Amino acid sequence: MDKNTQTQIEAAVFRQLIKHFAERTDVQNIDLMNLSGFCRNCLSKWYSASAQEHGQEIDYEQAREIVYGMPYSEWKAKYQLEATKEQLDTFNSNKE
Repeated sequence: MDKNTQTQIEAAVFRQLIKHFAERTDVQNIDLMNLSGFCRNCLSKWYSASAQEHGQEIDYEQAREIVYGMPYSEWKAKYQLEATKEQLDTFNSNKE
């Protein structure tokens, strides 16, 4: 596979992942972290870092808006629930 085709496929996969996360607002970031070790915020950090590596000024909050499909504060107010004790315990044990 040539590099351009690979890049196009990877970009399509990323767009699908973002779309999937947008449709699954019931899945909390802490659940993603507990199961996979990354969440929407991680994607936002990676997006911003990669943009900067390619000479584009996209800060973390701008990247969050891309990943969340809206300003993070709006997403948080609409969809984010308080983490349960069980979720926090799992998160903290995974960090060790």
